[in-house]
Amino acid sequence: MKEKILKILKDTRDYVSGQELCEHLGVSRTAVWKVIRQLQEDGYAIEAVRNRGYCLRESGDVFTREELAATLSTDWVGRNLVFLDLVDSTNNKARHLAEQGAPEGTLVVAVEQSAGKGRRGRSWVSAGGDGVWMSLLLRPDFMPECASMLTLVAALAVEEAIRQVTGLKSRIKWPNDVILNEKKVCGILTEMSTEMESIHYVIIGIGINVGIREFPEEIRNVATSLALCTEKSVKRAELAAAVAKAWEHYYGRFLQTMDLSLLMEAYNERLINRDRQVKVTGSAAGCTGIARGINKKGELLVETEEGLKAVMSGEVSVRGIYGYV
Repeated sequence: MKEKILKILKDTRDYVSGQELCEHLGVSRTAVWKVIRQLQEDGYAIEAVRNRGYCLRESGDVFTREELAATLSTDWVGRNLVFLDLVDSTNNKARHLAEQGAPEGTLVVAVEQSAGKGRRGRSWVSAGGDGVWMSLLLRPDFMPECASMLTLVAALAVEEAIRQVTGLKSRIKWPNDVILNEKKVCGILTEMSTEMESIHYVIIGIGINVGIREFPEEIRNVATSLALCTEKSVKRAELAAAVAKAWEHYYGRFLQTMDLSLLMEAYNERLINRDRQVKVTGSAAGCTGIARGINKKGELLVETEEGLKAVMSGEVSVRGIYGYV
């Protein structure tokens, strides 16, 4: 009921009478009043005026299950929403739920992670109240080799969501880091369970630094947050909902061709690597050259002295990014 009342208040610009809420939900005035008090305690600015009812005013960064559920405007992502105050890793939780049979579109969101994960076994700073930590469960019907492209799809979704919510124009560092002021503001980790030529499930983990203002010394020169890049107050629920909505759009286009044919142009427009000198390491295709964008498989095309190389994986350094000069 708490979620339903919040959504009604959000969808109504004016006052909503207590009687109207009672009739709509089939509960007593006392029950409605108790929920209103709970919402006020959560941080919502709700005015209660005799003979007029209740009105939701602009509130701060309230990040609860009810707030996120009321903000989501997706068709299938987050219809099964798991919201946690604390978890070791949203990817771990999503994997556990997947093994138990959770449906596609299950969205796991946490206020804080105690053991956030990055690519290649790295840790991820996930302080409480300072970011959007979320994982999406997919059960796709395509070959496992297609799954690597999903990280690029997720990067597009995050870039668009950041732009919509903050007005900031972020960029993408291939394959899936989202960059602001030439520092990393978001990381994406894709994990999956496969068997022979089929996929049991894929988990897309997304971590966006929102309110962090002080990073550990070892990553201070390579990491940033939305709070450090804009004076605009960013609501985590709004940002998470925007990512979910953008994901549905870009993933839908991906499914039309099972590759990035319909997304290459948008991705390359946002690619910070493009037409810049890059150094590829940690891969059999290690090389140095000028990045020319991606192909429909999501591979990075690097123009080297030996010719154009298609890089499928590896660590890619871009001059001026992450201290590479």
